[in-house]
Amino acid sequence: MPQLAAFPKGWIHQLVAPGQMSIYEWIEMSKELEIQGLEFYSNFADLKDASAWPKIRKAVEDAGMVIPMMCCSPDFTIPDIAGRAQEVAKEISWIQMSAELGAKYCRVLSGQRRKEITREEGLGYVVESIEACLPTAEKLGITLILENHYKDDFWTEPEFAQMADVFTELVNRIDSPWFGVNFDPSNAIAAGEDPLDLLEAVKHRVVTMHASDRYLAQGTIEDLRREEGGSAGYVKFFKHGVIGKGLNDYDAIFSTLKSVGFDGWISIEDGVDGMGQMIESANFLKEKIALHWG
Repeated sequence: MPQLAAFPKGWIHQLVAPGQMSIYEWIEMSKELEIQGLEFYSNFADLKDASAWPKIRKAVEDAGMVIPMMCCSPDFTIPDIAGRAQEVAKEISWIQMSAELGAKYCRVLSGQRRKEITREEGLGYVVESIEACLPTAEKLGITLILENHYKDDFWTEPEFAQMADVFTELVNRIDSPWFGVNFDPSNAIAAGEDPLDLLEAVKHRVVTMHASDRYLAQGTIEDLRREEGGSAGYVKFFKHGVIGKGLNDYDAIFSTLKSVGFDGWISIEDGVDGMGQMIESANFLKEKIALHWG
């Protein structure tokens, strides 16, 4: 049966900025969720000191949870070969950090959708970069998970492999037992596509999932397409909401995942409007997991 983790989407900027919010505060807050794991982001300020990793891992485990997944955002579409090499080195360091923290999964992304590169160039850059990370992942027992992503909070351009055709081609070009998909249904909506169509295309490669729900506070997906380029982070009117109350059909999603034997981690990507929202989302997911797997 899948297990639940949580990612502190609503507090990511405070956790990244030194001195604003301690990772230990987040661990304490998360106890209210009564879940099995906490997903971390590689740029949390408290993770910059490697000597603190054992203490942080122990704090999570003392709270009755584990750190199953590490959320990382390498940018593998940089045209300059030296720039890509730096991103590979960063991802390898994050894989090593993931192992130290006890995680079994470490996210990779394609990179930003730069206007100066072609689709084929971008695919080549990304495949080469991910394959350069795989030996370290295998050595440490870490599975690299490629997310159908929208846009990192700190990026100005959307994801190179945001659209399903590019994403599925990228997934199909990498053949390794240490590589799989982190499926995020809301990000498919951000691409103006049907999450169930994307899931059907990659369902046998899905090993983890980001559970979120989004809604448009105003406008349309076409408006979103026009607004996203050049602005850091997420367009403001495309909002996270309580899971189960947005645009995703979780019964259909979970039925598909169950049909292919999925039993991996599902990480709650919520809490933008506070812990009460995240608790409501966690309770919804617990009920749906029990319904489909129990």
